[in-house]
Amino acid sequence: MMLGRRDFALGLASGALVGAGGAAMAQGTAWPDHPPRWVVGYPPGGPSDTFARLIASFMSPRLGFNMVVENRPGGGAVLASETVARSTPDGYTLLHADNGNLVYNPALYARLPYDPDKDLTGVGFIGRFPLFLVVRPDSPVKTLADYIAASKQRVPTYGSPAVASPHHLAMEMLKRRAGFDATHVPYRGGPAAMQDLLSGMIESVLIDCATGIPFLREGKARGILVLSEARSAQAPDVPTTGELGIPDAIAFGWQAMSAPAATPPAVITRLNTELNAAVAAPEMQARMAGLGIESTPWTPTQFNSFVAAENAQWRPLIRELGIRLDS
Repeated sequence: MMLGRRDFALGLASGALVGAGGAAMAQGTAWPDHPPRWVVGYPPGGPSDTFARLIASFMSPRLGFNMVVENRPGGGAVLASETVARSTPDGYTLLHADNGNLVYNPALYARLPYDPDKDLTGVGFIGRFPLFLVVRPDSPVKTLADYIAASKQRVPTYGSPAVASPHHLAMEMLKRRAGFDATHVPYRGGPAAMQDLLSGMIESVLIDCATGIPFLREGKARGILVLSEARSAQAPDVPTTGELGIPDAIAFGWQAMSAPAATPPAVITRLNTELNAAVAAPEMQARMAGLGIESTPWTPTQFNSFVAAENAQWRPLIRELGIRLDS
């Protein structure tokens, strides 16, 4: 699926998917000659871990070795990011990357044991997860206009999967650009936020498609808007922010693969080829499409350009909001 956002599509027209071209060489030996490991900064069973393991299962036969997914949760994926950033740059230690460890962390922490801008480089992109503002199906709030009007009478609560998650930051951006207030209630994961929404503990949730689409599809939640350029095929009745007059309120969660910055280009190219092939596999595309996740086969250069654009947008907002994770 091709994606529409200008920043998100940065560089797509600059070239086609780079091919492997031949056996990649790292330090004089054919790569790979033993199993690579993919470090995930979150616990087993979550979305990041789930997609890493699925993609690794598709990449492994093509690489000729089983890719090992290693969970190193802790501190906004700081531990995992540091592990990879300090590893030997030979293509055998890779990072499951996302908004947090590549874009947000330098603005959230006064000191980091790694610098994502200097210590890491992009391998390729997995997909982006559109974000929805949802309420209960019996809520009197049926539109964004209703939500804003209600907020003038009493400030509503909204849940998100965590402080400084893409969901939290997207809602804070939306509040500023649409001109309303809402009180953030952070949870430990999206499912917990959705359960409290259904039980009446909170009034709304800013949720990603992978968690939210099943609730929307089953009529357990009502979508007020999606922070995307186009409506989701899995929730076609939910209007976009652009349709509601806020075209600059676009936000996604996303996942990718990164490597230490000095990894040989031939190894990066091989990894990019195999990652893109794994994401493009019919089984992967069917699963992603069913959850509303969007993908495109970026080259490493295209992905690095996208991250630079994300940095320019989100780091200033985080600093403006005063959100810190080390205070």
